[in-house]
Amino acid sequence: MQENTDKLYYKISEVAEMVNVPQSTLRYWETQFPSIRAGRSGGGTRRYTPADIENIRMIKFLVHDRGLKMEAAQAELKLNRDGVAKKADAIRRLKEVREQLQHLIDSLHSRR
Repeated sequence: MQENTDKLYYKISEVAEMVNVPQSTLRYWETQFPSIRAGRSGGGTRRYTPADIENIRMIKFLVHDRGLKMEAAQAELKLNRDGVAKKADAIRRLKEVREQLQHLIDSLHSRR
């Protein structure tokens, strides 16, 4: 499922839904990873840019998918940011393809 990333800023609730993590996790990651620089609106609402969202996806890949601890994920991002981005994007795409294939299989089974 592709998200619309045409907006300049996203609320924390939108980002949490996009990357499928709780808002509290996003707030915590902001304290641990300087690459997430959510700005604030005049009312104090967090505002994430598309670049922040990509950083969050890389962090989720490292912490949730690869099972790294915070310190290891921080080090990996410092040492090999481009490699992490490529791997995270490849995994995301493969999951999308898998989801589409599963949907096709389910629809074929329901026609019988």
